[in-house]
Amino acid sequence: MAFVLFSGGAAHGLVRSVESEFNRRTGEEIVGSYGAVGVYRDNFLAGEHADMLILSRVMIDALVSAGEIETADVRDIGAVRTAVAVRAGDPKPALNDEIAVRDALAGASDIYFPDPKLATAGIHFAKVLAACGIDLENDARLHPHPNGASAMAAMAAQRGGNPIASTQITEILPVAGVEAIGMLPGKFELSTVYTIGIPKRCGNRAAANSLADLLTGDFAKDLRPQAGFGL
Repeated sequence: MAFVLFSGGAAHGLVRSVESEFNRRTGEEIVGSYGAVGVYRDNFLAGEHADMLILSRVMIDALVSAGEIETADVRDIGAVRTAVAVRAGDPKPALNDEIAVRDALAGASDIYFPDPKLATAGIHFAKVLAACGIDLENDARLHPHPNGASAMAAMAAQRGGNPIASTQITEILPVAGVEAIGMLPGKFELSTVYTIGIPKRCGNRAAANSLADLLTGDFAKDLRPQAGFGL
């Protein structure tokens, strides 16, 4: 049987790391959709079925308030910080403070980031770009993508230039050809708590609880930091 998961892209690597154990315990296969949290919140509220949601804590809390999830069915996985990346082997600009970030962005040939309207990191990074004097509407160097993982893959595929990118660290670590060079510093920093919510309309509550146990419990104690949680 299929277990349907709607998840922010930040949790993709962690879910993948527990997937075989989940299947062994439950006999279920995870059918996961990963990307901008706003997309999956909206899809769920529009009536699409999901047995589990992994979204930002703020969004899960709002779904609890809306009566879609019981408080007892909410569990935090952990915090994820927003980082800066370049292609593997490219020079690494300094990120010591906000001025260094501004200089790094000013000197980049291209800038990759997730959806500035629906993705947590993209919404935040759009504010960073504006604070650094970058015109969000007219700067041809800007390359927004549906989620952080696709933005990283696109940067890795670029030939030439000196691109730079920003998204959550969990969406940088799994992508070949890119490397994180540091977290956004100072007033530009963003740490987002990702949270499990099991909806009232979950079709397999036993499997949902099993997956929640795997993601938040001792089984993933070492897997969570490897995936980028709590760094």
